[in-house]
Amino acid sequence: MIRAAIAALFYFRYICKKYILKIRPLFFIPAIIWIIIIFILLTMPGSDVPEYPLLDVIQFDKWVHCGLFAALVFLCSFPLKKAFPHYAFIYLLIAILSLAYGIGMEYVQKYWKAIDRDFDVLDMAADGVGCVFGFLFIQWQLKRRNKKSSVVQ
Repeated sequence: MIRAAIAALFYFRYICKKYILKIRPLFFIPAIIWIIIIFILLTMPGSDVPEYPLLDVIQFDKWVHCGLFAALVFLCSFPLKKAFPHYAFIYLLIAILSLAYGIGMEYVQKYWKAIDRDFDVLDMAADGVGCVFGFLFIQWQLKRRNKKSSVVQ
C-alpha cells in the first residue's frame, strides 16, 4: 500500500514536470487582457458606438464578434501548445468556454440597462463561428508543428 502511494507520488511528480511545469502563467497575460478588452467593447454604451450605413450593409458587427472570439481562443490556447500538443479536447474546451463567455456577454447586454445595447442571437452565432475559427487555427498550427518536429527527428 505504501509502495503504491509512493509510486503514485513519483508518477504525479513526473506528470507535473513533463506537462504542467511547461506552462508559464505569464503567457496567459495577453489572454486576460483580451478578455478585459472584449468586456469593455461589449459593454460600451450603445450611444458611443458609431453608426455608418455601409458597415450595417456588410454586417461589420458580426465580423468584429467573429474576430474577437477567434483571437480569444487563440490567445487562451497559445500557452498550452508546448505542454499539450496532442490533446485536442483541451483546445475544444477552451473554444466552448470562450463561446460561453460570448453568450454571457450578450445576456449582460440584454439585462444591463445602463449600457443600452441590444441582445442579438446572431452575435452569439458570430461568436461561435469565431471560436470555431480560433480552434481550427490552433489545430492547424499544432499539426504543422508536429510535422516539423517529426521531419527534424
